[in-house]
Amino acid sequence: MPLQDRLDAFKANFESGGPPFNAPPAVHEPMRRATVELIASGAAFNALKIGNEAPEFELEDAEGKRISSVESLKQGPLVVTFYRGFWCPYCNLELEAIQEAVGEIEQRGASIVAISPQTPANSRRAIREKELTFPILFDRGNEVAAAFGLRFRLPDYLITLYRDGFKNDLTVTNGEPSWTLPMPARFVIDQQGSIAYAEVSPDYTRRPDPSELLPILDHLRQMTAA
Repeated sequence: MPLQDRLDAFKANFESGGPPFNAPPAVHEPMRRATVELIASGAAFNALKIGNEAPEFELEDAEGKRISSVESLKQGPLVVTFYRGFWCPYCNLELEAIQEAVGEIEQRGASIVAISPQTPANSRRAIREKELTFPILFDRGNEVAAAFGLRFRLPDYLITLYRDGFKNDLTVTNGEPSWTLPMPARFVIDQQGSIAYAEVSPDYTRRPDPSELLPILDHLRQMTAA
């Protein structure tokens, strides 16, 4: 099933008050409002685009190993996906879809990393529960997300809902007090360090299918072989 179909099915169940969340109607209005406001702010237009030089980064994975984008690019193109956290079911569905595509991505000579503001302990949980074979890197305070033009602060009314309604205190989950997140985004960086593919989703319920990466990676491989 395409990723967006999975996301739409989850959203329909969640907004209908279905299990396991059984969320009352009152929680949906502030979530929709925050999404509308983020889209209207134009924040997504500030994100890096195809042809931009990708910021270099070196971050720790869930086990404390440092992973460098520069070193990764020596081996082939790099797929980077920005992941809000284990608490976001939409993000988890995306990671599952990427995991299903790992074989096809790696056959094309690329590697994959997810970048998240959540602490390594929470990333270990996500990797274990979703059986991921690619790393989740710890971006404290969303500094790398900011370099890609993705960082934003949650509005106060949504902070209240997350913290008091959902018992999801991001100051604990992320280990710092900023209440910032990355807009969900996915990039392909070529071996010259340029962005060959960029998709940013200010609406976190909308995500491109990982299959969109494959023609880009095929093209990069052909360019390398030429």
